[in-house]
Formats: sequence, C-alpha cells, structure tokens
Amino acid sequence: MASQRNLLAGLIFVFAFFTANSCFSADLKIGIMNVQKIIIECDAGKAAKGRFDTKMKQLQSSFKGEEEALKALQAEIKKKSSAWSEEKKAEKVREFQKNGRELQAKTEDARFEMKKLQDKELEPILKALEEVVNKFGKDNGYTAIMDGKNGVVYFDPSVDVSDIIVKKLNAALAKK
Repeated sequence: MASQRNLLAGLIFVFAFFTANSCFSADLKIGIMNVQKIIIECDAGKAAKGRFDTKMKQLQSSFKGEEEALKALQAEIKKKSSAWSEEKKAEKVREFQKNGRELQAKTEDARFEMKKLQDKELEPILKALEEVVNKFGKDNGYTAIMDGKNGVVYFDPSVDVSDIIVKKLNAALAKK
C-alpha cells in the first residue's frame, strides 16, 4: 500500500516535471560568459593590468637591494663563522634574523598594498560589467547569463557571450 502511494507520487512528480519542463524549455535562453576573460580583454582591464604590473615592478626593485644584502650577510656568516668568536657569530645571526623579519614585514605590506590596488582597479570595471550584463540580458531576452568558470561543467560555445560583453563594456566605460 505504501509502496503504491510512493510509486503514484513518483509518477505524478515525473509527469509534472516533464510537463513543466516542456512548457518552460521553449522560453529558456542561457548565456555563458567568462568574467576573467572579459576583464583581461576589455580596455579598462588592460589599462588596470598595466598600472598593476608597473607598481609590482617598482615594489620588486625596491626590495632587490635588501634581498641581496640579506643573501650577502648569510653568505658571510656561512663563510666566516668558523673564524668568529661566539659573540660575533651570535651578533651576525641576530642581525640576519632582524633584517629577514624586516624584509618579510615589508613584503607583507607590499602584498597588502597590491591587493588594495587590485581591488581599487577592479571595482569600477566590475560595477560597469554588472550593469552591462544586466542590460544585455534584458535587451536580448536571456533567462540567465552565467560565468563559465564558476560551476558550469559544459556549455556549447555558441552560448558564450563574453566577446559581445567585452565590446559593450568598452563602450560603457568609454562614456564614463
């Protein structure tokens, strides 16, 4: 008796699913975009990447001298430690550790600064992208537009709207 009810309920569910599915499938229009590709290929994204890379090179060059001095001190300790007194050895090791901690702190500060710069550069692009995608989706009758890199396992390349979105994003950002 219970199994018959479960079977009947299951059949009703399957029938309802296929009926609803056939009703909605005609109106379903899904687009896939690659947000990362759009950001990299749009004009504002290219400009932001250029500024980001320039800042990164500046920071790396500012640390180069300190890194080389630290390596030289390490080599000196390794080479001369047998000739030094215990006090001199301990002093040089402390100096090496202190300089290493300072360099590590500066590196962490630089990493934080780069993250802030990245967020600052991406914020207006992402905001404009959201507006462009919403307008594009509404104007072209899409049911949904999804990011192909976040959760979509397969999609037909014909539904990828990334290139169209890049052009529309460039136009929208050029107006601002």
